[in-house]
Amino acid sequence: MLIDSHTHLDFPEFDSDREAVIASAKSLGVEKFLNPGCNLATSRKAVELANQFPEIYAGVGIHPHDAAEVDAVSLVELTKLASNKKVVAIGEIGLDYFRMRNSKEIQIAAFENQLALAEKLGKPVIIHSREADKDIFECLDKFPNLKGVFHCFGGDWNFAKEVLKRNFYIGITAIVTYPNAQKTHEVAQKIPLEKLLIETDSPFLAPQSRRGKRCNPADVVEVVERIAQLKSIEIDEVATTTVSNTQNLFALE
Repeated sequence: MLIDSHTHLDFPEFDSDREAVIASAKSLGVEKFLNPGCNLATSRKAVELANQFPEIYAGVGIHPHDAAEVDAVSLVELTKLASNKKVVAIGEIGLDYFRMRNSKEIQIAAFENQLALAEKLGKPVIIHSREADKDIFECLDKFPNLKGVFHCFGGDWNFAKEVLKRNFYIGITAIVTYPNAQKTHEVAQKIPLEKLLIETDSPFLAPQSRRGKRCNPADVVEVVERIAQLKSIEIDEVATTTVSNTQNLFALE
C-alpha cells in the first residue's frame, strides 16, 4: 500500500480522465490520496472530490500566490469547509518569495491567519515554502504546538534539519528522480524515515522517466523506488513507514 500525500486531482488537467487516473494508481497499490486546496475555489473542489471518492481526503487553505484572498470572510468559509470529516489539514499555505505574486507583508499575514485557524481547529498544516526560509520559521515559531509537513521539499539538508527540529515532516516528490537534484538526494538519504512523506504534487513534476508529461498519482511508485535506492533499504520499508507517517499526521481512517 502507498499514499500520495499531495496531489491536485481537482485541477483541470484531470477533467477528462480523473476516474481512470485514480484507478490506475490504485492498481499499483496507491490506495489513498490527499488533495489540498490552493484557494477558496480549489478548496471547495477538494472537498467535493473527497465526498465523491472514498480514497480521497482534502486539505483546505489559501496558497501564498492567492494570499490577498485571505480575509475575515474567507477564513469563515475555510472554517466551514474544514468541518467536513474528510478534511484532514489546512493547506496548502505558506510563503513564496520566488514568484512574489503578493508582497511579503500580505503573504505573512495570510499565512499566520491560517496557522491560527489550524491551531484553533486542531488540524495539521501543509506548508509551501520557497525562498522564504527565515520568515517561514519565524511564523511557525509563533505556533509551537502545530504539526504538519513541508511539502515538495526543495531545500538543502541544513534547511531540512531546521524543519525536523520543529518536529515537522518533509514531503518528497519525483524531483528525487532527477539526476541533477543533488540537494534532494542528500535530504532523502539523511532524513529519518519516520519523518518522511511521499507525494507527487501532480499534475506537476513528473518523474525522470516521463519528464515533461503530466504527473499522475501513480508516479508516487517511482518516488518510493528512488528513495529506497538512495537509502539502500527495501522498497517495502519505505512504503510501510511513509504510509504510517501519513496516517498518523493526518489521522486518516
